[in-house]
Amino acid sequence: MFEKFATGARTAVTCALEEARLRGDRRIGTEHLLLGLLHEPGSPAVRCLGVGLDDARAALEGLDRSALAAIGIDVQGIERPPVPASRKRTPFTSGARSVLPRALVEVRKTGGRRLGPEHLLLALLACERPDPAAELMEHLGVDRPAVRERLSDRTG
Repeated sequence: MFEKFATGARTAVTCALEEARLRGDRRIGTEHLLLGLLHEPGSPAVRCLGVGLDDARAALEGLDRSALAAIGIDVQGIERPPVPASRKRTPFTSGARSVLPRALVEVRKTGGRRLGPEHLLLALLACERPDPAAELMEHLGVDRPAVRERLSDRTG
């Protein structure tokens, strides 16, 4: 499947892996894919989204802290160690795995041949709560229908 990825989409997935490691997560989730896309602030997809990487990281950290506080865990002052690099392939969560075929559907809708960052973002915009990317976008105040419309205008 990755052979159909354009350079920007490959970079986003590589950055998603790095984001997962930095956060101490052992799997790549939809939230990591979203953060991975944000590594290219000049890309049309990211400009349509209107969110910066630092703000998204902070919002995700806040969501994590809130979720843990809801079950009585106070993580104030505790840092997660990054996951060390491994020769093993880091697995995707089921949510992240489902985003990839949806992104390919978006490519086909536009008549394209290569999956770009905009197609990944369109697929992530289709995620529904309680998916982590959907939660993160909601927390950041992203107007998903408006972003989808702006992206569709650019790709279609």
